[in-house]
Amino acid sequence: MDQPAVDEHGSPAEPAAAEFFAGIGLARLGLERAGFRVPWANDIDAAKHNMYIGHFKDPTESHKFVLGDVGQVRGADLPEGLSVAWASSPCVDVSLAGARLGLSGARSSAFYQFTRALSELPAEARPPVVTLENVVGLATSHGGDDLTAAIAELNKLGYSADVLTIDARMFVPQSRPRLFVIGALNPPVDDPDANPQLRPRWLQAPFENPSLVTHRARLPEISPSAGSLTSVVESIPPSDERWWDAKRLAAFEMGLSPAQAARLKILREGSTLVHRTAYRRTRQGKPMWEVRSDDIAGCLRTARGGSSKQALVEAGKGEFRVRWMTGREYARLMGADDYELKGMRDNQVLFGFGDAVCVPVVAWLAEHYLMPLVEGKLQEPMLQHELAIAGT
Repeated sequence: MDQPAVDEHGSPAEPAAAEFFAGIGLARLGLERAGFRVPWANDIDAAKHNMYIGHFKDPTESHKFVLGDVGQVRGADLPEGLSVAWASSPCVDVSLAGARLGLSGARSSAFYQFTRALSELPAEARPPVVTLENVVGLATSHGGDDLTAAIAELNKLGYSADVLTIDARMFVPQSRPRLFVIGALNPPVDDPDANPQLRPRWLQAPFENPSLVTHRARLPEISPSAGSLTSVVESIPPSDERWWDAKRLAAFEMGLSPAQAARLKILREGSTLVHRTAYRRTRQGKPMWEVRSDDIAGCLRTARGGSSKQALVEAGKGEFRVRWMTGREYARLMGADDYELKGMRDNQVLFGFGDAVCVPVVAWLAEHYLMPLVEGKLQEPMLQHELAIAGT
């Protein structure tokens, strides 16, 4: 049965998107803000699935969540009439902080299961737009070969590819650069001069590779709207037990380098309360605390231990306090301020948000790129012969 042109009320139906590697559904939140509906999602992690259904509470007739390995998903399982397939495939094997095994790593190779599922759809039934989201390390993994391989996979399915990088700090007070590959069956004409801030020099290799079919769409400039770290901090009184006790604070200070200790001293002696985030790093085999110098958070990570959790420092007026960041603060840093967290364990929440995509980044991309592509409102599309792949 084809996707209806109108909904049950006779209004135009919203374009449909499928959410692969859905996690806790932050890509869905961004897509929905831009006018998409998301009737289908998949993820293998049961804890993330619990957060997803706890927040969205979807009626079964309007949404299907497939809990399990993407390798078990078949093209025939996907809803008909999809406009977008979004895939935030596992990044651990291409992350700059990881082992750099590349797309052939056990987890990141799930990307090929995503493209395999799309390949099982008839060419005329494939979604006109696909989006891959990953860490910027994908651009340099194996000397750029992994990004080339990913684009080549999309080319085989008939998609031209655009590659962008967007840092969440343009929208929220968190440093979180990410890579986005936009595949289009009907791409706009390539504009080599478009948006150099989204396609910096280090990201030009795919466009200069004659074996790949690529395009660069001209998009509006991003107007920064991040705010400060203080804007996301929960108001927790000094007497709250979540603030570390004197013994733990002393250990924190002992774990600062002289430069870091000097930074904390300046903050503590300030006339107003300020907030900074801190990570525990290993320096010369010794765990040390590092306090950021600016008023944004470091990149949230999957919290599987103290070294990956982010602490909050509140300092000024001659004193300072430290505690772990809360789940609500993590949610706000990902642009999901009202995400339902009731009944969720702290580590479950921190892991879910640390392994997700920033909502307003998705919303901006969906509003200014994906929806115009779906509606055919970008620049004049390429001629079909321009999409032909050499040697095929």
